[in-house]
Amino acid sequence: AQQPGTPLSDQEYHQFFNFLRITVQANTACHLREMYGCKNSLVQRLDEYENHGVIPPGPICSELPENTPFQNFCTFSLYRCIMKKYFLKV
Repeated sequence: AQQPGTPLSDQEYHQFFNFLRITVQANTACHLREMYGCKNSLVQRLDEYENHGVIPPGPICSELPENTPFQNFCTFSLYRCIMKKYFLKV
């Protein structure tokens, strides 16, 4: 283990910035969703990309402990954005 207050190793920096870049991208996708809604073609392409080319029909179940189903993928994605749980999976 590293001493507290020492800089990260090269590998640790790579992981740290990789995570930040992914989080910023997820945050940007959320802003697009909030601004344009789920019917926007760019938002739909992002949803398709996230789901291997097909937006799943509802209801959508998730990894949430309460396991409450969402009406559709858009509602699920909007929930992730609002709660900042970008990497919560279906």
